Amino acid sequence: MANSPAPVPSDEDSAAVGAGKGRATPTRSEREAMRRRPLVADTKEAKQRARAELAAKRDQARAGMAKGDERYLPARDKGPQRKFLRDYVDGGWHLAEFVMPAMIVVILLTFIQNTYIQYYAFIALWGFILLVVLDMVLTGWRAKRAIRTKFGVDKLERGTAWYAAMRSMQMRFLRLPKPQVRRGGKPIA
Repeated sequence: MANSPAPVPSDEDSAAVGAGKGRATPTRSEREAMRRRPLVADTKEAKQRARAELAAKRDQARAGMAKGDERYLPARDKGPQRKFLRDYVDGGWHLAEFVMPAMIVVILLTFIQNTYIQYYAFIALWGFILLVVLDMVLTGWRAKRAIRTKFGVDKLERGTAWYAAMRSMQMRFLRLPKPQVRRGGKPIA
């Protein structure tokens, strides 16, 4: 037995031992079936997850905008000049903030069945609106002057007076981004 020759492998043995992947090759229809899947996940969970992610992003953007974070602000509110204008307007008192309460008072006065009170209430409202327009023009003019002194005459962006006037017209608690300066305060540099 010590002299016995080594066994010669047959063709079947060599194919089973060395080569092969251990499974049959899939047919074409099986491969196509494995690749086939929906283009968009249609499951109820996927829709709920996407809705929840979108709501979280919206809440984050709303909170960022309220704080004045530049990443979440719309294009009209971005930049150092707009921030300065917001702080400049938020630091003062403006007649335009009181237009809505004044209109409510006038509406209530019209319910009184006295024509003199109704007439003078409307006259007073129109006089107040004229004062508001004057205040808005002065606010825009003062804001432009402040921007020129802080940033330079050649760096003045377009629409600064309009931006300041429109911000002054909003009631303070409704402004977005929220005021960062107390009344009477100076704009943050």
